[in-house]
Amino acid sequence: MPSHIHLLPDGDVLVIEIDNPPVNALSTAVAHELGEAVNAAGRDSGVKAIVIACAGRTFVAGADVNELEAAARGERAGPPDLHDLLAQIEDSTTPVVMAMHGTALGGGVELAMAGHYRVAAADARMGMPEVTLGIIPGAEGTQRLPRLVGIEEAIALCVSGKPIPAAEALRIGLVDRVVNDGDIRTEAVAYAREVARTAGPHPRTRDRQDKLVTPEAAATLAAAGRTLARKTHRHLEAPLRAVEAIEAAASLSFADGCRREREIMRRQMDTTEARALMYAFFAERAVQKAPGPSKTGEPKGPTAPEVPVAPTLDHVAILGAGTMGAGIAMACANAGMSVTLMDVDAAAVDRGLTTIRKNYDSSVKRGRLTAAQVDERQRRIGTAVGYEGCRDADLVIEAVFESLDLKLQVFAEIDKVAKSGAVLATNTSTLDIDRIASSTSRPDAVVGLHFFSPAHVMRLVEIVRGTSSSDATLAAALAVAKRLGKVGVVVRNGPGFVGNRMMFPYMYEAQFLAEDGATPEQVDRVLTDFGMAMGIFAVDDMGGLDVAWRVRQELHQFEEPGARRPLVSERLVELGRLGQKTGQGWYRYSDDRKAIPDPDVVALIEETTRAAGLTRRTIGDTEILERTIYALINEGARVLDEGIASRAVDIDVIYLTGYGFPRHRGGPMFYADTVGLPAIYERIATFERELGQRWAPAPLLRQLAEAPPGEPRTFREFDARRSGRQ
Repeated sequence: MPSHIHLLPDGDVLVIEIDNPPVNALSTAVAHELGEAVNAAGRDSGVKAIVIACAGRTFVAGADVNELEAAARGERAGPPDLHDLLAQIEDSTTPVVMAMHGTALGGGVELAMAGHYRVAAADARMGMPEVTLGIIPGAEGTQRLPRLVGIEEAIALCVSGKPIPAAEALRIGLVDRVVNDGDIRTEAVAYAREVARTAGPHPRTRDRQDKLVTPEAAATLAAAGRTLARKTHRHLEAPLRAVEAIEAAASLSFADGCRREREIMRRQMDTTEARALMYAFFAERAVQKAPGPSKTGEPKGPTAPEVPVAPTLDHVAILGAGTMGAGIAMACANAGMSVTLMDVDAAAVDRGLTTIRKNYDSSVKRGRLTAAQVDERQRRIGTAVGYEGCRDADLVIEAVFESLDLKLQVFAEIDKVAKSGAVLATNTSTLDIDRIASSTSRPDAVVGLHFFSPAHVMRLVEIVRGTSSSDATLAAALAVAKRLGKVGVVVRNGPGFVGNRMMFPYMYEAQFLAEDGATPEQVDRVLTDFGMAMGIFAVDDMGGLDVAWRVRQELHQFEEPGARRPLVSERLVELGRLGQKTGQGWYRYSDDRKAIPDPDVVALIEETTRAAGLTRRTIGDTEILERTIYALINEGARVLDEGIASRAVDIDVIYLTGYGFPRHRGGPMFYADTVGLPAIYERIATFERELGQRWAPAPLLRQLAEAPPGEPRTFREFDARRSGRQ
């Protein structure tokens, strides 16, 4: 096996370099090699000081997450144990200096704290993000960190999970020196020689007491930390457990505190929260590596050839300067692309530019961008009227009104002007990619790029592969999503694709619940208590009730005989209550756009259902949760069975990154597995008997729920079988 550790002598200083690309993860193997190198250096009388540094673009960016995931799945006894390594470093009589550049996270910071001294590059960042994986720092970080920075700062770092810049790390005592000019490794070696001249002993972090407070004072700080944790991570237990471990540093010895940390870590790793958050982390990586479904809908196997290398797409033309087009233009400009924003007349283009300026001004006010950065990005955005602006574009993105007839007309015009080799993308959220492609002479160059609003903020892009979309076109779409910093998930063509197709039964079931006896605010409260970023009625208001109304017409929904049709939403559209943009929809809105429950809507619901002969009743929270979330899962099973999505993991990532599904539940399909598919199938079958044909269980759900031993019985097992891993 190749070594991940390189020994680079520099006179009487030994530089021990960790080289484990891409992020120098601290795996068990790396830790073992590093420990041996430190011990050997300590026995060498010619080595007066040790510098631990990293190759590549970053210091250690954490422990090996693959080993963490294996521990979460029960495939190993526990998380990687770094105790021996950290003790070897801290107990070394030869001073150890950590040279930190790039990003030091989690296990990387824990490694650095075991050194006697820490030197950081000025642009380095460091943090403790373990809570975002549903766990706590597990390599003695909750015990060393408060000894370096104090209880309060340690809680802030571990609860937020966010990295801090080197200057802030210096202020709180996490590092000893920041290198503003010069090479970090050269300066670290010079610093190592400087500290080696002192008689020692060199400071061991575990022995430090000056930053610790009394147990009573620590309890007060911990109480404030728990309040912060509940505010910033409303549904998570991991931040609370991190506070518990840090508080122990004030009342226990270092050894006992480490034992407490390990106990809490083991307990937390055995939670659904940790398993879900780790699954979500790996899921996002998995969907970006996958080439996506083939044209027949069958997933490509592990031995299938990769899609071709994508062409360079530097100039993008965006046709449609509305809210979505303006947001896409910003996303492209932010990524360094040259943009031409187009519309049918100059006034529409000007409105688009005004939207862009307002959005950028807001970013400056919030401190997210500087004025200079905004000026640079705005200079990348040019304008044009009509179709001429797409003549030289490498990529043309259509973002016009959601009407199939209009999009057919637009693509026919684009086809006349766009250069050979250009990729033609539609931002449609529901319409038939193949029909749109058929209006061009090059359907192989057409693909769906379904952005989510606001497009310059939302991370998800559904990449819709039509029947004729070529591998080269798909490769280009994936490359664009990556360049924009988006999570691109490849799906097949079909009404609503994956995200919106699943949302329709979820949204309509919520409306049926309101008609059956619930209120919009009750339904939304149940959903946000579950962890959804927004309730579905608030989502409908934000998107616009007229948008959903038009989709119903385009997709000819509810035309089956006997199908239950939502009644109240139709009345709201007739009354001009279209949501936030009109100040009233399912809710009322003031200038701050916060939803205000509206008694008039409840009265309208009662009036409409009475006229339709429906009997309203009291509906409990459990029924609301099951009818909404199980409708989502049932449709997800159909999407998966039909091959519109290749894998359950694709569905989960779409809902985690685009629809506000709670990350600590892993996505709708992962959540279904945690509940148990037999239980969900049984409940859905009951709903079918009580509520009608719309609740017919998806065939795949029934298949998995009733599967004999040895056959896939969860969506994750189904993914493994379909991909050939089982």
